[in-house]
Formats: sequence, structure tokens, C-alpha cells
Amino acid sequence: MAKTDERASWPLVKKPHPPFYFGGFAACAANFFTHPLDLLKVRLQTMKGTSAGNGLGGVVRTIYTEQGVLGFYNGISAAVLRQMTYSMARFATYEMLKKQLSNEDGSLPFYRMAISGVVAGAIGGICGTPADIVLVRLQNDGSLPVEKRRNYKNAFDGLFRIAREDGPQGLFKGAIPNVSRAMLMTAAQLCSYDAFKQLLLSTPYFSEGLSLHFSASFLAGFVATTITSPFDVVKTRIMNAGPASPYKNLLQAMVLIVKEEGPLALYKGWTPSFVRMAPQTILTFIFLEQFRNLYWDAHASRNKVRYE
Repeated sequence: MAKTDERASWPLVKKPHPPFYFGGFAACAANFFTHPLDLLKVRLQTMKGTSAGNGLGGVVRTIYTEQGVLGFYNGISAAVLRQMTYSMARFATYEMLKKQLSNEDGSLPFYRMAISGVVAGAIGGICGTPADIVLVRLQNDGSLPVEKRRNYKNAFDGLFRIAREDGPQGLFKGAIPNVSRAMLMTAAQLCSYDAFKQLLLSTPYFSEGLSLHFSASFLAGFVATTITSPFDVVKTRIMNAGPASPYKNLLQAMVLIVKEEGPLALYKGWTPSFVRMAPQTILTFIFLEQFRNLYWDAHASRNKVRYE
């Protein structure tokens, strides 16, 4: 009771901006739960044709039969590296731009939110492309014939070998579709999360807490998956292709895929992508909100302040 009375006398201040790296840490934490789903998505996206063996069940059986449970975690080192580059950069940039573009009363129109997301996605996409290439190749290696496998030992071995075998420019193969996807992903995922969060808070059914974060992030995951799926398929195909790649650029790759496999090929892997994206988005934002709350609580106790 005395402690409560003491806190009532603490001065009111605005919440401080959390550390920039919280977004990367939250994405990494979520990634350990969702990596197997991402691997399945990549395997489906890099398969051509419509044979029965190309289905989700067939891919799961093949991985488990040939590599066991650990096969579902192929490329986890590259996944962590990707989150610590791509996700950390886009979350940090997005929060910085939101702060800069907000009105004096703290409100932020949706179009400014979208601009923040697009710019943050571009920066994150550039930072994360090298790790993304290694991730795609590590995840898809097990589906290749033995003689064609790259057999990278880990993410850093993959980076060094790509630079040595393909030249430094090889680390940015597929950068255009990757950055394009990252721009759409960040605008769709981060902006829609903030927008859905505000929308849900305006109803009498939600207040700040876990149920709000879960609902807003689930809806954001659906929107992000649907918008980015075509770019994700093209990005994966380009990054996984060898030196004799049939794909010259983003537009040509899209046209070629549609011509050879039909328009629905651009949504190959949508189901595992959403099944992965939904928990990835939910867990990322839940972890992020918890990291923020812990930081704010510690800051308030340490400095003996209350928040407005």
C-alpha cells in the first residue's frame, strides 16, 4: 500500500522509445517456432509441375524420411542471421520514421504509416538479402540431387562461398524482388498491425493486452501473406537458381512462371506461407509487446516515474 502511495507521487512522463533491436530479437524468438513451416514453403515454391508428389504432405514425408526431425530445421543459422539483419533494420527504421512523421498530438495518418513501412521495408530488404539467399539455398538443398547440393556448413560458410564462387554481386542476387517483397511485407504487416490495433481498440470489445495483440497480428499476417505471395515465389525462384538462371528480372520471371505454370503458380506455397506467417506475425508482435512492457516497467521503476 505504501509503495502504491509512493508511485502516485511520481511525475508523469511520456513513454521512452524502446531500443531499436527489440524488433530483431522478437523476430528471432518467433523464428525458432516457425522455421519448419518456412522450410516447407520454400520447398513447395521451388518445385515445378503439378505431380502428386509435389503436395505439402509429400514434402513433409520426404524431409522426415530422408533427414528426420532435424531436417525441418535446415538453414536455422541463416534464418537467425536474416532476422538480425532484415527484421532488425525494418523494425528500427519503421519506428524511427513513425516518430518523425507523427503529428504533435502523437497521431499518425495511415498514408504516413504506409510510407514509413515502404521505406523501412526497402532498407530491411537490402540489409537482409545476403542472408536470405543463404537461407533459401540451405532450406532447398535437401530437395536437390546429391551431386547438385551446395552443402553449406552454416550461414557464414554460405556467405563466404557465394562471394568466392559467384563474386560479391552474388550476395545480392534477387535483390530487386526481395526488396520489392520486403517493402510490401513491411507496409502490409507492420502498418496493418498498427491499423488493426487502433481499429480494435476503438470497439468496446478490446483493451490493451494479449487478446488485442493476438487478434491484430493474426489479421496482419493474413493481409501480409496475400499481398506478398507472388513476390515471395519469384524471389525464391531467382535466389535458388544457379548461374544458368532462366529468370532475368522481376517482371520477366513473373511472366515466365505464369506462362509455363499458370497464374496460380504465383500463389504456390500460400497455405504453408500463411500457416507460417500467422504464427510468425503473432509471436513476433507478442514478443515485441512484452519486450516493450518489460523495458517500460524497468525504466519507470528505475527512474521513479509514471507514464501519461
